[in-house]
Amino acid sequence: MSILQKIEDIEAEMARTQKNKATAHHLGLLKAKLAKLRRELIQPKGGGGGPGEGFDVAKTGDARIGFVGFPSVGKSTLMTNLAGVYSEVAAYEFTTLTTVPGVVRYKGAKIQLLDLPGIIEGAKDGKGRGRQVIAVARTCSLIFIVLDVLKPLHDKQLIEKELEGFGIRLNKQPPNIAFKRKERGGLNLTCSVAQTQMDNDMVKSILSEYKIHNADIILRCDATPDDLIDVVEGNRVYIPAIFVLNKIDQISIEELDIIYRVPHAVPISAHHKWNFDDLLEKMWDYLYLTRIYTKPKGQLPDYTAPIILTASKGRTVEAFCNSLHKGIMKEFKLALVWGKSVKHNPQKVGKEHVLEDEDVVQVVKK
Repeated sequence: MSILQKIEDIEAEMARTQKNKATAHHLGLLKAKLAKLRRELIQPKGGGGGPGEGFDVAKTGDARIGFVGFPSVGKSTLMTNLAGVYSEVAAYEFTTLTTVPGVVRYKGAKIQLLDLPGIIEGAKDGKGRGRQVIAVARTCSLIFIVLDVLKPLHDKQLIEKELEGFGIRLNKQPPNIAFKRKERGGLNLTCSVAQTQMDNDMVKSILSEYKIHNADIILRCDATPDDLIDVVEGNRVYIPAIFVLNKIDQISIEELDIIYRVPHAVPISAHHKWNFDDLLEKMWDYLYLTRIYTKPKGQLPDYTAPIILTASKGRTVEAFCNSLHKGIMKEFKLALVWGKSVKHNPQKVGKEHVLEDEDVVQVVKK
């Protein structure tokens, strides 16, 4: 029996099973089996879980945004007009035109855009080139899910399901669960908050599917079986997403008022370039980028070329110094900081000081 057939059988059994306390453990076990099969589908035993030919694009800039959506929703028009209005379309090296890269410059940051081919329903199961498309999406700092405003909710649910099936968690934080395997001693479960869905038997049944019989587990949140499975699998990525509702020129003002209530959404018209300002501002917020200006001794700050710090780099003075040059920390004595992160302007700080957006920093060497 193929992996896809096994997945279909488990999904069918889950659909038939009523959700109640009596079936909770059985459903938890089925979810663990499903997650294992999906991992085999995504990463075959022979390897080759990467994007593949035609999809490899070198990472450049301060952040990367992938455009995901069904065919003919306006991804290419949005890409062309965003890059064309706010910056040039970048001529990066890439294997073929399967993934089309561009760049937008905003608030001093250089942000790479990737126009990915349209996915189809069943992409997570390998239909079309869906697995390659979603594999590229996993490498992004932010995902623009481009939807046709005339059928947004249906397409939104389908795309979320496809991305979830590939281990991408949208607009979520990793579950606050500590998990550590050990050689002996059995399973030791500690709950620091009250649990509504998980108990010792549920944890034991899920971990037994992974042949894990010795581990320490600490649940610091009201966890679900899916949360524990995600932690055990260890290959989930947590990426912010903006639902870009395109073609608002085809709906009424009353419908637009309703669309504005959709969480994490920005309504636009890619063709008419409507509401791009709102989209770029939300993009900036979701990327969580921090601009830091340099100030050489005895000179005015340089406001033309900020150093951009990302969430992955961190926002400390040390992260700032490493972004300037890897060798600076060897001679680092202290830093003078002006801005929102300090009480006095300037203030002497050490390497662990956390900077805020648009702070000014002068590094003092030994």
